[in-house]
Amino acid sequence: MQLADFDFDLPDDLIALRPAQPRDSARLLVIAPDAPLADRHVSDLPGLLRAGDVLVLNDTRVIPARLKGRRWRQEASVAVEATLHRRLSPSRWTAFMRPGKRLAAGDRVAFGEGQDRACLLSALDATVAEKGEGGEVALEFDLSGPDLDAAIAERGAMPLPPYIAAKRPEDEQDRSDYQTVYAEEAGSVAAPTAGLHFTPQLLDRLKAMGVGLEFVTLHVGAGTFLPVKTDEIAEHRMHAEFGVVEAAVAERLNAARAAGGRIVCVGTTSLRLLESATGEDGVIHPFADETAIFITPGYRFRAADGLMTNFHLPKSTLFMLVSAFAGLAPMRAAYAHAIAQGYRFYSYGDASLIWRAD
Repeated sequence: MQLADFDFDLPDDLIALRPAQPRDSARLLVIAPDAPLADRHVSDLPGLLRAGDVLVLNDTRVIPARLKGRRWRQEASVAVEATLHRRLSPSRWTAFMRPGKRLAAGDRVAFGEGQDRACLLSALDATVAEKGEGGEVALEFDLSGPDLDAAIAERGAMPLPPYIAAKRPEDEQDRSDYQTVYAEEAGSVAAPTAGLHFTPQLLDRLKAMGVGLEFVTLHVGAGTFLPVKTDEIAEHRMHAEFGVVEAAVAERLNAARAAGGRIVCVGTTSLRLLESATGEDGVIHPFADETAIFITPGYRFRAADGLMTNFHLPKSTLFMLVSAFAGLAPMRAAYAHAIAQGYRFYSYGDASLIWRAD
């Protein structure tokens, strides 16, 4: 298929710059095979599920992964910005850096303001260990482990998506807005945004009616924001991300399916991880590895029956994924409806609940 097959026109004013308040007041478009589109709200979710269904949620925690600093080479320096992408070791991260052309292996980078560097633990210095393509580098930090984590937390900014960051700066409110209420495992540099709609009260309502909640972990990398640059989508390659499905979670999910429950993934990250952990026979297995699964129309889904997800960018891998789940024509019609009805798009926008087209 061609990249142009996944293009559509989106008015700029539908890009959400702040989330709905309260979180579960966001709109929810229900998309099901052979059924009319239904305009609802996330707070209606308990009425759209049934006892025995299971929601699969990604409990990754977003770290403040955007760092500003200066590259030093001898006595010369230039301002740079890094978005951490994937941890390689206690002291090494891959990162997307701007301006990438001004960097070379061996360069020293000092992150943060000079006047803040009062003690060793507040310093955040790194060496460019390797330089890859498209501005991606490997950074070897002077700090390691918990000390490095603390320095990043102090110096970093929440990595808002480019389409938000281009319109307003990150602020203190984003520290809570861009984090799910059930976030536990630190390591993502982008939020699993479908999960941003849940409140503790909504989760309690779901549990009370017999809907299961199972947590998996996929640490979302900055590659989620990278555009597809090939006209033939089969030529695109995803960046690898690390995910975990624990053995007890896999066992409970298999039991729920055997009992007739539906597996509903909250977010494309949960879906991609669960599909990576599921065999051709439909059995979900424990998983602790990297996945670079790229789901496009024609893919045969093994685990997920439903998907709750936000509205995605034109020509993005995420729009390709939902088109594989529900069909390209139905998703183009659903997005046209959402645009006409003023749904809010992207990370802080509204949501959809999609039932799989078999």
